[in-house]
Amino acid sequence: MTVKEIMTRLEALGSPQIKNILLKHGVKEPLFGVKVGDMKPIQKKIKKDYQLAKDLYATGNADAMYLAGLIADDEKMTKKDLQTWVKQAYSNNICDYTVPWVAAEGRYGYELAMEWINAKESHIAAAGWATLSGLVALKPDDQLDLKALKALLTRIETSIHTSPDRVRYNMNNFLISTGAYVTALTKDVLTMAKKIDAVTVAASIKKIEDRGNLGKKKKTVKC
Repeated sequence: MTVKEIMTRLEALGSPQIKNILLKHGVKEPLFGVKVGDMKPIQKKIKKDYQLAKDLYATGNADAMYLAGLIADDEKMTKKDLQTWVKQAYSNNICDYTVPWVAAEGRYGYELAMEWINAKESHIAAAGWATLSGLVALKPDDQLDLKALKALLTRIETSIHTSPDRVRYNMNNFLISTGAYVTALTKDVLTMAKKIDAVTVAASIKKIEDRGNLGKKKKTVKC
């Protein structure tokens, strides 16, 4: 499929009702308002296509950008590609999901995430924390730097209440992911959650534990 064909298809799948919902949740124009489920047949047909994903992302259309993340060939994405993507990730669904998913499943996730969390731009910092959430959910514990992760917990403890909303949201998600997928740090996360009054963090981890999924890594973070 070509970019033109896909854009025509996405426009046909768009819904004013879905568009209004997405706009209220921080997705930016332009967009058609396509349900993720309606993108899945397109994703299934294309599977992975490095260049097509980049071309779709470059349209600036939020629906096309989301689809780009689903079909991206993560291993082929360069640092330059990911830096370009994160700078343009103004919509919440793109900075929270699309860019972090591709980064976490590629070759430069940790390196770029540690850079992005220091960014002044809140959408880039948010993408950094979201990428870290993906990494701890995917990688075996022996491939993670537990000392560095503990340092990030301390950083969150001292900065979460003064961080921008989107960054704070993704810090919380990082705490949940770390507590749920890195069992060596579960107690540390729960202790810290009490200190910062992060009730939802503790509750989310308990739900995962009750399902018997504590420490069970994901095969993919994309959905």
